Amino acid sequence: MKLQSSISASARRLAAVLGGLALVVGAAVLVPAASGALAAQSRPAQQSWVASWAASPMAGTTSFTDQSVRNIIYTSVGGNRLRIQVSNTFGSSPLTVGAVSVGVVLDGAQLVHGTSHAVTFGGKRSVTIPAGAQMLSDPVTMRVRPLEELAVSLYLPTATGGATNHAIAEQTNYIAAGDHVGDAAATAYTSTTGSWYFVDGVDVRSATAAGTIVAFGDSITDGYQSESGSNARWPNYLARRLDAMLGNRAPGVVDEGISGNRILNDSSCFGVSALSRFERDALSQPGVKAVILLEGINDIGFAGNPDTGCSVPNDPDVTAAQIEAGYRSLIKMAHAAGVRIYLGTLTPFAGSNPTYGGYYGTPHGEALRSAVNNWILTSSGANGVVNFAKATQDPYNPLYLNPVYNSGDSLHPGDLGYEAMADAIPLKFLR
Repeated sequence: MKLQSSISASARRLAAVLGGLALVVGAAVLVPAASGALAAQSRPAQQSWVASWAASPMAGTTSFTDQSVRNIIYTSVGGNRLRIQVSNTFGSSPLTVGAVSVGVVLDGAQLVHGTSHAVTFGGKRSVTIPAGAQMLSDPVTMRVRPLEELAVSLYLPTATGGATNHAIAEQTNYIAAGDHVGDAAATAYTSTTGSWYFVDGVDVRSATAAGTIVAFGDSITDGYQSESGSNARWPNYLARRLDAMLGNRAPGVVDEGISGNRILNDSSCFGVSALSRFERDALSQPGVKAVILLEGINDIGFAGNPDTGCSVPNDPDVTAAQIEAGYRSLIKMAHAAGVRIYLGTLTPFAGSNPTYGGYYGTPHGEALRSAVNNWILTSSGANGVVNFAKATQDPYNPLYLNPVYNSGDSLHPGDLGYEAMADAIPLKFLR
């Protein structure tokens, strides 16, 4: 199977039109997964495919041997077929996956009887994915409903090495000894984890869904501090809002937030920078029409906290102009790909410094946040602005989160705050 070479966004769009860039066997497609913005992979452009769920891949240290992992994911839109992307993006050696299945969740790791479907890759149940690559499955004929939980289960027969994962899922996932991907019962899944492993995308084929919206950002987009298992991240609330208003014409909404992520710098704990992953995680989504970007708070906060324990190359002199230059690069990338991009204002963080240190919640950090927000509101050149700061601030002291929305750490909203953020997005941006 031939690896897709690294090409520019414009060349990739031309190749998609000409239709011969990636080699297709059955319908499984192997694509590279380098972290560089121009070296990133792309799912093959097919007009009827939209992304229903996604999670940005990250490097990890956990290894699996002769174990099954059952990932619980939450769809945004439905369709009559689906395909799954399995990721070895940050693996250091080839990843062997012995079997994959997908089914509808009844409760916990238990599936609704009769809903489990085997997933194949080029017609085969097993697949080996090179280090740094991702594999898109053959289409699975299966009715997928919007706003339902699916279980994507993978059997890992041999040592995986450090597992590509999404660290903070705010979801309980399950691990079993041996091959239990086809089990409807939860009996074998005796261990749990708060991370998703090896799966970073679920697409559906739909004749009606209006493309894909990507929510891109850091922990506030990742849904950190929301109630685990409740699907209470702001992108989830947005998906439910759109489904209620538009029904089967609603676009897919996928969450590409990484807790701790920054625009300008990579981190061993918090993923590669927004600049490095934007093409891979946002612009490569099938049917992508718009991106809602909320990121930058960690560029400010980490700058004053040199000891993060994550090998973060901190810059204590980070400026608003540097953060704004990062935004301009992301806006330029989105527009070059024909994708609309909306910037979210940075939410309040006064009172968070005792918990997180650095410039979070300090006068210097607040000055940077204020300067960046003013630029977003007046000068960014994006397609529009979502005023998340106004939606979540305390009406009596706008430097602080509204107490009703504060999760308790004065930085992250809770479930009600995430719902307010989704409600603050003008729907005219998304139609």
